[in-house]
Amino acid sequence: MGTFGNTFRQSGKAERFASGERRLLWASLVGIIIAICIGLPTPASAAGNDGSAEKLRRMDIMLMVTGLRCRTTADNFTADYGVFTRRHMSELNEASDDLKADLARRYGVKDANRALDRMSVVMANEYGGGHPWLSCAELKDVTRSLAKVQGRETLVEAAGQLLSRQPGPVLALASR
Repeated sequence: MGTFGNTFRQSGKAERFASGERRLLWASLVGIIIAICIGLPTPASAAGNDGSAEKLRRMDIMLMVTGLRCRTTADNFTADYGVFTRRHMSELNEASDDLKADLARRYGVKDANRALDRMSVVMANEYGGGHPWLSCAELKDVTRSLAKVQGRETLVEAAGQLLSRQPGPVLALASR
């Protein structure tokens, strides 16, 4: 990188710029979740295998694994995760049942549970190192907000945003 790049990095502007971007993305995500919580209408899920069951399962596992990872920090959110799972037990169980049924159609009834277990382990391993772009403090706030969300469709929409590998789509959705 040229002189400008070195000067930019040495002056600390790169870190402040990245920090500012992160704050903007975080604020956008929180705004979307709050908007969802206050009851903005959400589209109904399409019938059949639309991927919503897997999204909900993946989000649940992501929150569980990152919650365990964050439990030794000042931003421990295991209690918040407990509230989330208690309030959304029916949606999470329904998603698990839908996923099992889909796996049974693909792999047979006998192998469906094994396939679900393997899928769950792969999902958990994905988040063993933490969330790709949310800190423990941010995950704690998100989990608290998710506990207040009502309806499967809303949870699926939030899962789609939280599970993206990069925060970019959140900003696009924030302008809705």
